[in-house]
Amino acid sequence: MSSEPIYRITFFNQGQVYEIYARHVFQSDLWGFLEVEEFIFGERSQMIVDPAEEKLKNEFSGIKRSFIPMQSIVRIDEVEKEGTCKITEASANASGGNVRPFPFPSMASNKPSKD
Repeated sequence: MSSEPIYRITFFNQGQVYEIYARHVFQSDLWGFLEVEEFIFGERSQMIVDPAEEKLKNEFSGIKRSFIPMQSIVRIDEVEKEGTCKITEASANASGGNVRPFPFPSMASNKPSKD
């Protein structure tokens, strides 16, 4: 096992569940956010390319640090080695599960009335 821990972070983003790996995860100074640094993407020597992992690799390329809202986090695990990063649909029918994002009020309901 390497000297630095590896974390698997699972979170909701725009109706999808993201599973990524990173070396550093901590509570942000920005209230309500988690900071994730040093993303890890599998360096495959095989000819087979996983489109979901490539999409995540492209989405997070050039990003030094990401701030993820706490209510979007499903779980964080410390793992021995990185796995395959992936994106799956968040609907219960697609995955067979019953995990849902934590509900929070929409910005439209917070607008003052014009009465």
